[in-house]
Amino acid sequence: MRISCPLCGPRDRREFYYRGAAVALQRPAADAGEDAWQAYVFLRDNPAGVTRDLWYHAQGCGAWLVVTRDTASHEILATELAAEVAS
Repeated sequence: MRISCPLCGPRDRREFYYRGAAVALQRPAADAGEDAWQAYVFLRDNPAGVTRDLWYHAQGCGAWLVVTRDTASHEILATELAAEVAS
């Protein structure tokens, strides 16, 4: 898989570090029960289809990217600098 960094151009995905879904997780309250904390730490959606993920260009420019990709086909649909993406 090749990811097109907006600053460096197309690169092999091994230059990047995958961080996870580009959505904010709701952190449980400090006094939340064990089940709430287990879900927060360990449970994530694993959709088949289009996702938006955070990737760090570790072996390149050091930029954080939001990569829109299709997990079923591995097609990269878009890459954007995370700093320029509206939350």
